[in-house]
Amino acid sequence: MDMQSTVLVGPAGITAQDVIAVARGAARVELSPEALARVADARRFIDDLAARPEPVYGVSTGFGALAVRHISPDLRAQLQRNIVRSHAAGTGPRVEREVVRALMFLRLKTVASGHTGVRPEVLRTMADVLNAGITPVVHEYGSLGCSGDLAPLSHCALALLGEGDAEGPDGVVRPAAELLAEHGIAPVELREKEGLALLNGTDGMLGMLVLAAADLARLLTSADITAALTLEALLGTDRVLAPELHAVRPHPGQAASAANMLAVLDGSACTGHHQDDAPRVQDAYSVRCAPQVAGAGRDTLAHAVLVAERELAAAVDNPVVLPDGRVESNGNFHGAPVAYVLDFLAIAAADLASIAERRTDRLLDKNRSHGLPPFLAHDAGVDSGLMIAQYTQAALVSELKRLAVPASADSIPSSAMQEDHVSMGWSAARKLRTAVGNLTRVIAIELFAATRALELRASDGLAPAPASRAVLDAARRAGVAGAGPDRFLAPDIAAAEAFVRDGGLVAAAESVTGPLA
Repeated sequence: MDMQSTVLVGPAGITAQDVIAVARGAARVELSPEALARVADARRFIDDLAARPEPVYGVSTGFGALAVRHISPDLRAQLQRNIVRSHAAGTGPRVEREVVRALMFLRLKTVASGHTGVRPEVLRTMADVLNAGITPVVHEYGSLGCSGDLAPLSHCALALLGEGDAEGPDGVVRPAAELLAEHGIAPVELREKEGLALLNGTDGMLGMLVLAAADLARLLTSADITAALTLEALLGTDRVLAPELHAVRPHPGQAASAANMLAVLDGSACTGHHQDDAPRVQDAYSVRCAPQVAGAGRDTLAHAVLVAERELAAAVDNPVVLPDGRVESNGNFHGAPVAYVLDFLAIAAADLASIAERRTDRLLDKNRSHGLPPFLAHDAGVDSGLMIAQYTQAALVSELKRLAVPASADSIPSSAMQEDHVSMGWSAARKLRTAVGNLTRVIAIELFAATRALELRASDGLAPAPASRAVLDAARRAGVAGAGPDRFLAPDIAAAEAFVRDGGLVAAAESVTGPLA
């Protein structure tokens, strides 16, 4: 991916492309003068409140259920250090580097808004750590998605203090203090409000939403392409893709998917044979309804992107500093808006995979494939063909259905019933990442089967569409095997997965069709 070299962070929010550039690429972060000025102004309000005798949550009180205690000035720095240390309580496997970088960058975005009350030097240190390629060790479990992604963010804040472990730019995990020292970064000495401000956001779940949305946009286009290849290999009709039919039911995603399929199929000698030797009035649902299912996924993704855009423009913290100097408690840290769409996308991914698997099964079943050999085998009986590739696909679909069970429908109380309803948005995000990976593999196996079937059709004199031929040729160059005797299939499936995941499938089709939706 061609990433921008620098992302400028101001007080007004950032874009999804900014997040992807920092999380997945090598983009550096720069702080705008306006952001630094806004942060300094907000800090003056916090300093003023800290000097008053009245207790203010997060400034001169404890946290959560312990907010009833007023903290004396001599203990407030210790209070802020302690919240970071005690909340860095994650466990389980390490979270991926790109997720941690997204989380850190999104917290930086909120701090730069001027609504959190930290000092400018905290903001600068956060940017320096990102730019140095230092990635704190964050663990899989620990966030309930309310009061923010507390444990994951705490592990990141701990590294700013020069404590805990982090991964250096060389990929080696070492003490954070060593890495900061090597890059000339002084550990942060926290003051009033600052520890809390580093922890209290939806940044982990939002970062994973942004990354998943980018991946799903590519996978939805990929699914349209493989659906078109399968329709072609099954000698189906492309008449069901006519724009006027989809205008009758005006869902924008459906129209876009149908248009993609029609573009891929343009010029095919395989379509329109459904009335030949074994006439069909209609193709099966998994073929005929492909635009409706993928289109519903597209529209769901569009809603999720809208939610992400709103959250990217937000400053999520509690309490927040308002422009008039008030510091007010709120519930903006609750992850429900993000958690819901993470779960919606997992449902869409499961259904898209399910319909793709049904199409693959039709390609392999001699009773429904309209003349293709059983399991697309070279010598059926001696060869098993792609029989077990479909088993693998079915196992993935079954797992995707389990991952589609909503995390956000659950809640578990915490903090002595002060935090008695939580979003579970982090959990929704984690399972969506798994779902996106599995959907990629399902689409790859349909591609594997459909390209082999099209080769067999071509050997019978039925030429695929030019775009289909471009996909087939590119897949072969990428290491996806064609028709022939049985061979070790796992490497072919891995090659197909990489071809889909890295955008090779879409690029091959678009080399003929032009840009697809």
